[in-house]
Amino acid sequence: MMSLLRELWLYVRERKKYILAPVLVLMLLLGGLLVLAQGSAVAPFIYTLF
Repeated sequence: MMSLLRELWLYVRERKKYILAPVLVLMLLLGGLLVLAQGSAVAPFIYTLF
């Protein structure tokens, strides 16, 4: 997983596509939110967002 993130960041930095950085951050935050909310009491509130 970390190698994929590192590869994406190197691509963004090398190609000067800094507009993709917020997309990567958003993907990481949503992924972390889904992992943390799986099986917790917060899950019903997260599902209402989507």
